[in-house]
Amino acid sequence: MFTGIIETLGRISRLERDQTNLHLWVNTPLAKELKIDQSVAHNGVCLTVVSCSDSEYQVTAIDETLQKTSMNHWQVGDAVNLERAMVVGSRLDGHMVQGHVDQTATCTSIRDQGGSWLFSFTYDTSAGHVTVAKGSITVDGTSLTVVDSEPGRFSVAIIPYTYEHTRFQHYQVGETVNLEFDVIGKYVQRYFNAING
Repeated sequence: MFTGIIETLGRISRLERDQTNLHLWVNTPLAKELKIDQSVAHNGVCLTVVSCSDSEYQVTAIDETLQKTSMNHWQVGDAVNLERAMVVGSRLDGHMVQGHVDQTATCTSIRDQGGSWLFSFTYDTSAGHVTVAKGSITVDGTSLTVVDSEPGRFSVAIIPYTYEHTRFQHYQVGETVNLEFDVIGKYVQRYFNAING
Protein backbone atom coordinates (compact mmCIF):
# COMPACT_ATOMS: atom_id res chain seq x y z
CA MET A 1 0.00 0.00 0.00
CA PHE A 2 1.23 3.48 -0.88
CA THR A 3 0.15 7.10 -0.39
CA GLY A 4 0.96 8.65 -3.77
CA ILE A 5 3.49 11.03 -2.17
CA ILE A 6 6.60 10.65 -4.32
CA GLU A 7 9.80 10.33 -2.30
CA THR A 8 12.31 10.95 -5.06
CA LEU A 9 13.08 10.54 -8.73
CA GLY A 10 15.24 7.60 -9.79
CA ARG A 11 16.93 6.94 -13.14
CA ILE A 12 16.69 3.74 -15.13
CA SER A 13 20.28 2.55 -15.47
CA ARG A 14 19.71 -0.74 -17.28
CA LEU A 15 16.92 -2.71 -19.01
CA GLU A 16 17.11 -6.40 -19.89
CA ARG A 17 14.50 -8.55 -21.63
CA ASP A 18 14.20 -12.15 -20.40
CA GLN A 19 11.56 -14.04 -22.40
CA THR A 20 8.34 -12.14 -21.54
CA ASN A 21 9.81 -10.44 -18.46
CA LEU A 22 11.62 -7.13 -18.19
CA HIS A 23 14.40 -6.66 -15.62
CA LEU A 24 15.03 -3.05 -14.60
CA TRP A 25 17.85 -1.47 -12.63
CA VAL A 26 17.13 1.90 -10.99
CA ASN A 27 19.82 4.29 -9.79
CA THR A 28 18.77 6.24 -6.68
CA PRO A 29 20.08 7.24 -3.22
CA LEU A 30 17.13 5.19 -1.83
CA ALA A 31 18.90 2.00 -2.94
CA LYS A 32 21.08 1.85 0.16
CA GLU A 33 17.95 1.87 2.35
CA LEU A 34 16.20 -0.96 0.49
CA LYS A 35 16.13 -4.67 1.19
CA ILE A 36 15.31 -7.63 -1.03
CA ASP A 37 11.54 -8.40 -1.09
CA GLN A 38 10.51 -4.81 -0.34
CA SER A 39 7.84 -3.18 -2.51
CA VAL A 40 8.57 0.04 -4.36
CA ALA A 41 6.19 1.94 -6.64
CA HIS A 42 7.74 2.98 -9.98
CA ASN A 43 5.53 5.54 -11.75
CA GLY A 44 2.72 3.92 -9.77
CA VAL A 45 3.68 0.31 -10.57
CA CYS A 46 4.36 -1.79 -7.46
CA LEU A 47 7.42 -4.00 -8.06
CA THR A 48 9.48 -6.18 -5.70
CA VAL A 49 13.16 -5.50 -5.09
CA VAL A 50 15.16 -8.61 -6.11
CA SER A 51 18.71 -7.26 -5.66
CA CYS A 52 20.26 -4.04 -4.41
CA SER A 53 23.53 -2.21 -3.86
CA ASP A 54 24.40 1.19 -2.40
CA SER A 55 23.56 3.00 -5.64
CA GLU A 56 20.99 0.93 -7.55
CA TYR A 57 18.50 -1.90 -7.22
CA GLN A 58 16.78 -4.37 -9.52
CA VAL A 59 13.11 -5.23 -10.05
CA THR A 60 11.32 -7.48 -12.55
CA ALA A 61 8.07 -6.83 -14.41
CA ILE A 62 6.06 -9.68 -15.93
CA ASP A 63 4.23 -9.52 -19.26
CA GLU A 64 0.83 -8.66 -17.74
CA THR A 65 2.36 -5.62 -16.04
CA LEU A 66 4.07 -4.56 -19.25
CA GLN A 67 0.78 -4.79 -21.18
CA LYS A 68 -1.24 -2.71 -18.69
CA THR A 69 1.27 0.05 -17.97
CA SER A 70 3.59 2.47 -19.74
CA MET A 71 6.63 0.33 -18.97
CA ASN A 72 7.15 -0.81 -22.56
CA HIS A 73 8.01 2.83 -23.38
CA TRP A 74 10.67 3.18 -20.67
CA GLN A 75 14.28 3.70 -21.71
CA VAL A 76 17.67 3.85 -20.04
CA GLY A 77 18.10 7.33 -18.56
CA ASP A 78 14.38 7.93 -18.00
CA ALA A 79 13.33 9.45 -14.69
CA VAL A 80 10.86 7.42 -12.61
CA ASN A 81 8.74 8.47 -9.64
CA LEU A 82 9.67 6.34 -6.62
CA GLU A 83 7.76 5.64 -3.42
CA ARG A 84 8.41 2.97 -0.83
CA ALA A 85 5.47 1.19 0.79
CA MET A 86 3.72 3.18 3.51
CA VAL A 87 4.50 2.59 7.18
CA VAL A 88 1.51 1.61 9.32
CA GLY A 89 0.83 4.27 11.94
CA SER A 90 2.23 7.18 9.93
CA ARG A 91 0.19 10.02 8.43
CA LEU A 92 -1.61 9.31 5.16
CA ASP A 93 -0.70 12.52 3.33
CA GLY A 94 -1.97 11.51 -0.13
CA HIS A 95 -4.66 8.86 -0.49
CA MET A 96 -4.77 5.07 -0.37
CA VAL A 97 -2.87 3.82 -3.42
CA GLN A 98 -2.41 0.11 -4.16
CA GLY A 99 0.32 0.32 -6.77
CA HIS A 100 -1.94 -1.56 -9.21
CA VAL A 101 -2.19 0.42 -12.43
CA ASP A 102 -5.68 0.29 -13.95
CA GLN A 103 -4.79 1.62 -17.38
CA THR A 104 -2.74 4.22 -19.21
CA ALA A 105 -3.70 7.71 -20.34
CA THR A 106 -2.33 10.27 -22.77
CA CYS A 107 -1.33 13.83 -21.89
CA THR A 108 -3.30 16.10 -24.21
CA SER A 109 -2.32 19.57 -22.98
CA ILE A 110 -0.01 21.39 -20.58
CA ARG A 111 -1.00 24.93 -19.66
CA ASP A 112 1.14 27.34 -17.67
CA GLN A 113 -1.18 29.02 -15.16
CA GLY A 114 1.37 31.58 -13.93
CA GLY A 115 2.55 29.81 -10.78
CA SER A 116 1.08 26.39 -11.43
CA TRP A 117 0.42 24.10 -14.39
CA LEU A 118 -2.77 22.45 -15.62
CA PHE A 119 -2.18 19.02 -17.18
CA SER A 120 -5.00 17.35 -19.10
CA PHE A 121 -5.28 13.63 -19.90
CA THR A 122 -7.56 11.35 -21.89
CA TYR A 123 -8.18 7.65 -21.28
CA ASP A 124 -10.23 4.80 -22.73
CA THR A 125 -13.63 4.55 -21.00
CA SER A 126 -14.32 0.97 -22.14
CA ALA A 127 -12.97 -0.45 -18.86
CA GLY A 128 -15.65 1.51 -16.97
CA HIS A 129 -13.34 3.73 -14.94
CA VAL A 130 -14.51 7.21 -13.98
CA THR A 131 -13.11 10.28 -12.29
CA VAL A 132 -14.98 12.66 -10.01
CA ALA A 133 -14.30 16.38 -9.67
CA LYS A 134 -12.35 16.99 -6.45
CA GLY A 135 -11.81 13.22 -6.15
CA SER A 136 -8.45 11.47 -6.09
CA ILE A 137 -6.47 10.08 -9.03
CA THR A 138 -2.96 8.67 -9.22
CA VAL A 139 -0.90 9.74 -12.26
CA ASP A 140 2.41 7.87 -12.53
CA GLY A 141 2.14 7.16 -8.82
CA THR A 142 1.47 10.78 -7.81
CA SER A 143 -1.63 11.39 -5.68
CA LEU A 144 -3.59 14.27 -7.20
CA THR A 145 -6.98 15.98 -7.07
CA VAL A 146 -9.14 15.82 -10.20
CA VAL A 147 -10.40 18.99 -11.86
CA ASP A 148 -12.50 19.31 -15.03
CA SER A 149 -13.75 15.72 -14.83
CA GLU A 150 -15.57 14.46 -17.92
CA PRO A 151 -16.06 10.96 -19.37
CA GLY A 152 -12.69 9.85 -20.68
CA ARG A 153 -10.80 12.99 -19.70
CA PHE A 154 -9.69 14.98 -16.67
CA SER A 155 -7.16 17.61 -15.61
CA VAL A 156 -4.93 18.07 -12.58
CA ALA A 157 -3.38 21.26 -11.23
CA ILE A 158 0.31 20.96 -10.35
CA ILE A 159 2.04 23.24 -7.84
CA PRO A 160 5.73 24.13 -8.27
CA TYR A 161 6.93 21.68 -5.60
CA THR A 162 5.19 18.72 -7.25
CA TYR A 163 6.39 19.87 -10.67
CA GLU A 164 10.02 20.03 -9.53
CA HIS A 165 10.05 16.77 -7.53
CA THR A 166 8.17 14.40 -9.88
CA ARG A 167 8.09 13.39 -13.53
CA PHE A 168 5.69 16.24 -14.32
CA GLN A 169 8.71 18.40 -15.19
CA HIS A 170 9.50 15.95 -18.03
CA TYR A 171 6.01 15.48 -19.49
CA GLN A 172 5.20 16.50 -23.03
CA VAL A 173 1.92 16.44 -24.93
CA GLY A 174 1.45 12.87 -26.16
CA GLU A 175 3.17 11.31 -23.12
CA THR A 176 1.75 7.99 -21.92
CA VAL A 177 1.19 7.82 -18.16
CA ASN A 178 -0.08 5.23 -15.69
CA LEU A 179 -3.42 5.75 -13.96
CA GLU A 180 -4.72 4.22 -10.76
CA PHE A 181 -8.26 5.31 -10.06
CA ASP A 182 -9.45 5.85 -6.49
CA VAL A 183 -9.99 2.45 -4.87
CA ILE A 184 -13.20 3.52 -3.09
CA GLY A 185 -14.59 4.94 -6.33
CA LYS A 186 -13.80 1.66 -8.12
CA TYR A 187 -15.82 -0.34 -5.59
CA VAL A 188 -18.73 2.10 -5.77
CA GLN A 189 -18.66 1.92 -9.58
CA ARG A 190 -18.63 -1.88 -9.52
CA TYR A 191 -21.54 -1.94 -7.05
CA PHE A 192 -23.68 0.33 -9.23
CA ASN A 193 -22.81 -1.68 -12.33
CA ALA A 194 -23.90 -4.87 -10.54
CA ILE A 195 -27.25 -3.54 -9.35
CA ASN A 196 -28.03 -1.89 -12.70
CA GLY A 197 -27.19 -4.97 -14.51
